[in-house]
Amino acid sequence: MVFFVGAGTGAADLITIRGMRLLKQADVIIYAGSLVNPELIQYAKVECEIHNSAKLTLDEVIDIMQKAEAQNKKIVRLHTGDPSIYGAVREQMDELDKLGIAYESCPGVSACFGAAASLNLEYTLPEVSQSLIITRMEGKTKVPSKESIESFAAHQTSMAIYLSAGMLGELSKRLIVGGYRKDTPAVIVYKATWPEEESYVCTVESLEQTAAEHGITKTALILVGDVIAHRGYEKSRLYAPDFSTEFRQAKE
Repeated sequence: MVFFVGAGTGAADLITIRGMRLLKQADVIIYAGSLVNPELIQYAKVECEIHNSAKLTLDEVIDIMQKAEAQNKKIVRLHTGDPSIYGAVREQMDELDKLGIAYESCPGVSACFGAAASLNLEYTLPEVSQSLIITRMEGKTKVPSKESIESFAAHQTSMAIYLSAGMLGELSKRLIVGGYRKDTPAVIVYKATWPEEESYVCTVESLEQTAAEHGITKTALILVGDVIAHRGYEKSRLYAPDFSTEFRQAKE
């Protein structure tokens, strides 16, 4: 059995309890060594077989899984954040389907939520934004044309942009062309929730300059939107005294 486990945003104690238990029970762990906090491997039992997938191809990862499955071993495939976001898990699952190997997924905390926690940020402030767009710039992995930065920027809502820290000049241009004001608040969050986390509030226009000033070229998440300023929002109707709910009657 293979378990795809989300390692969380970086801090070792932000893995789920279920994920931690699976790591402790695993006979084989294959982890994304370029991104996963190595402290998480300390949860593994002494006799656990551990592989760093940063040095492996897809075929090599599947080969390890297949051999372990043949020995009736419990396998954990440990991915950074939540496996469902830029985790490249579907291609692994399809190969396992071909081999008749069963698998399950255990969610994790994605970087955009770790970053929001570090910043005490709410992405969905009434009258400012009620949506969060999670996307990326095109790099080695292509992005469908209908999902361009410009098309998403037209909504001027909260946006979390992954895997784009090395292209911030181009990102700024596209965000502005798409509809964000040049002075729209933005944040660069480097290694969210890791001990070495850094975060810098700036504007859409100054993203590239801010990153250059602090030497940030990778492993950073870009957040964009007026919610970052914590201003101009309406209070939630859920807690308004004149609003009735299933649990509370409106007060005169």
